Amino acid sequence: MSRLHLHLVSDSTGETLEMVAKAALAQFEDADIVRHFWPMVRSKQHLDRIVPELAANPGLVLFTLVNPDTRGRLEDHCRQLSLPSVPAIDAVTEALEEQLGQEAHGRPGRQHLMDDAYFKRVDAIHYTIAHDDGIGWENWEEADIVLAGVSRSSKTPTSIYLANRGYKTANIPLVIESPPPEILYKLENPLVVGLTTAPERLVQIRRNRLLSLNEQAETSYIDDERVREEVKFARRMFADNGWPVIDVTRRSIEETAAAVINLVGERDRREIPPRIGPKPI
Repeated sequence: MSRLHLHLVSDSTGETLEMVAKAALAQFEDADIVRHFWPMVRSKQHLDRIVPELAANPGLVLFTLVNPDTRGRLEDHCRQLSLPSVPAIDAVTEALEEQLGQEAHGRPGRQHLMDDAYFKRVDAIHYTIAHDDGIGWENWEEADIVLAGVSRSSKTPTSIYLANRGYKTANIPLVIESPPPEILYKLENPLVVGLTTAPERLVQIRRNRLLSLNEQAETSYIDDERVREEVKFARRMFADNGWPVIDVTRRSIEETAAAVINLVGERDRREIPPRIGPKPI
């Protein structure tokens, strides 16, 4: 397989462009890709400094440049070098212009403006970090989402991902010997979501965790029967309280978070009044 040089040229942070490239490349197995990342390209001078690298490493050029002069200059260079160039979000922007009946502003980095959505996301991240692993349960009513599950069921990384999407997220580990705070059963604002996984997979994850800590001893933490009891205990709690459940066994963090966000949207669309009354076990 031949090697492909992929040049990502952006007039902003390049986050959007990287995500588009990553999503597209995921459709190709064992692709030999060399990425060249060029963010914050906002002047002809900056662009001209990149051209020698394009010539030295010919390949595919993906770009998100909204300034017509800078964009035109890049396209001219690519034509001179016989390099294919693709504007990554043009089709979406043009479709929106047609449907909205207005032209795009053409200003780079507008998705990173420090607007209300930005500060909401920052608040969500602060809240989520402060309410990890059962901490700060007194303030759970302020959360948008509360994730519950046994140890190593991906609660923390999923919470952080959701926080980056603007959702205040708390999480609580479920332990048979230590019942969760009573407030968990009385929450009205947040959506409580149970995370579960296959016991065999959970044992494997826990073993890897202990090995990373140089712990060699066999404990109940990785005992097959004990782990099955923990998962059964958690599932019973989810069912008794009517909480939606997501099986994370074969899901990535991003997929789990997307499923949680979908559940939040479904609840908002149904506008069902919050459940009243605890059902502890």
